[in-house]
Amino acid sequence: MRRLITLTTDFGTRDGFVGVMKGVILGINPNLTLVDITHDIEPQNIAQGAFVLANAVPYFPPDTIHLVVVDPGVGSARRALAAQVGETFFVAPDNGVLSFVLRPFDFAQGFVVSAQPNGKPSSSVVRPSSIHVVHLTNTAYFLPRVSSTFHGRDIFAPVAAHLSLGVPLDALGARVDDWVQLPLERATRRDDQIIGRVVYIDRFGNAITNIGEEMLEGLDHAQLVVRIGAYTLRGIHTTYANASQGEPLALVSSSWHVEIAVREGNAAQALGIRVGDMVSIELATC
Repeated sequence: MRRLITLTTDFGTRDGFVGVMKGVILGINPNLTLVDITHDIEPQNIAQGAFVLANAVPYFPPDTIHLVVVDPGVGSARRALAAQVGETFFVAPDNGVLSFVLRPFDFAQGFVVSAQPNGKPSSSVVRPSSIHVVHLTNTAYFLPRVSSTFHGRDIFAPVAAHLSLGVPLDALGARVDDWVQLPLERATRRDDQIIGRVVYIDRFGNAITNIGEEMLEGLDHAQLVVRIGAYTLRGIHTTYANASQGEPLALVSSSWHVEIAVREGNAAQALGIRVGDMVSIELATC
């Protein structure tokens, strides 16, 4: 089988950065399939990159190599990492962008191992013992000349390509167990009240929360009240079409988390929502 490498960056597509990285990879192993997850992560937005990656990984074959470059610290003392979780590999800077795939937790909070036939990620939990991380120090697997501003081309791309050829992880550098982790704020539920926060806003202005679908278990979706800022939304719906054009609503997103949206509009703009805003859900009192 052809190995698969995905690319997630904040490089955009106007410049040649992504194309050059692909050229480096294919120059080392031309028998690859390359898949772009996205190159539209907001510049230097590590948390956004971590979220997008964690939601994409479960839908790829388990032996995929995920190359991630959101790297405001390029050229500094920050380390470069390669990691293996089960059969899956990751190559990225050590700045927290791998936080949600190098932490053992269930899908309610992020990364799981694989998708079920019905398309939903499985409930398999990645155990700490299955996480193997190394600091990339073996320059034999870098390009001969390394720029201080483009490690995506000179370090991460060639390392990913060599991994696809079967180079062992331990050949790339020494094992580490102290990689950078972003703080993970979990949603909480007490009785019939759930408190969470907005963790991501997509290009449509939909606000994704850290409230997983399973936190709604046992609650009548139609009788729930969702509050964010000065706005109160009635019910948690199944589709955008349940609202009128321009009307805000709450529903379960394709990542299986509660989402605030505006039908055919932009919820972030219309409701003034920002990442980090608190969201509460509770049963209606009347």
